[in-house]
Amino acid sequence: MDIVSVALKRYSTKAFDSGKKLTAEQAENLKTLLRYSPSSTNSQPWHFIVASTEEGKARVAKSAAGTYSFNERKILDASHVVVFCAKTAMDDAWLERVIDQEETDGRFATPEAKAANHKGRTYFADLHRVDLKDDHHWMAKQVYLNVGNFLLGIAAMGLDAVPIEGFDAAILDAEFGLTEQGYTSLVIVPVGQHSAEDFNAALPKSRLPFSTTLTEC
Repeated sequence: MDIVSVALKRYSTKAFDSGKKLTAEQAENLKTLLRYSPSSTNSQPWHFIVASTEEGKARVAKSAAGTYSFNERKILDASHVVVFCAKTAMDDAWLERVIDQEETDGRFATPEAKAANHKGRTYFADLHRVDLKDDHHWMAKQVYLNVGNFLLGIAAMGLDAVPIEGFDAAILDAEFGLTEQGYTSLVIVPVGQHSAEDFNAALPKSRLPFSTTLTEC
C-alpha cells in the first residue's frame, strides 16, 4: 500500500478490541517509529512511555479518570499505549548528548564538521531558550512532529490508533515521576485493532476542500 492510500485509510479509533494484541515484531517496529522521527536540528527533545501490560495501561489510565473518563476504555483496551513526553527545558547537557551520539553513529568526517554541527544546533536552541524564551513550545512542536509520523506509520503497519489530549497531565506526570526527570506528558496514543463497536471505522473521512486550505503559486 502506498503512503497516500495509508493517509486516506487511517482514522482515529474510538474503540479497541482488547483481545487483539500486537505481535512481537509489530511492538519492535512501533518503538522504531518513535526513535526515527524527524525533529528540528535532530534535537530529539522527547521521551516515551510504552505500556503493554495490564498494570502499565492501568497506570496511564489513571489520568483519564473523572472529566476524561470517556478515554479510559481506549487506553485499557488497546494492545499498546504510548505516552509522548517533551523535555521541559533544553539544557546544554542534552545538546552534548545528541552531538556525541551523532559522532558515535559516524555522522562526522572531521572534528571541524562535528564542531560546526554543534554550533548550528546550539544557535537554534539559544534562539528559543534565550531570545524567544519559548523553548518549551519549540520542543512540544518536535514531539507533535513525532506523533504525526507515528500515526501514519502505525496505519501503514495495518494497525489502528488514536491521539488523545483529553487526560490530566499532572496526574500522569506524577504517576511516572516525569517532572523530576525533566519531562511532561503531551499526548497519549493507544494502538491496536479496532473493535466492532467502533462507530468511526465505517464513517467517511471529512476534510475541508483545497479551495479553503491550499494555495498554489
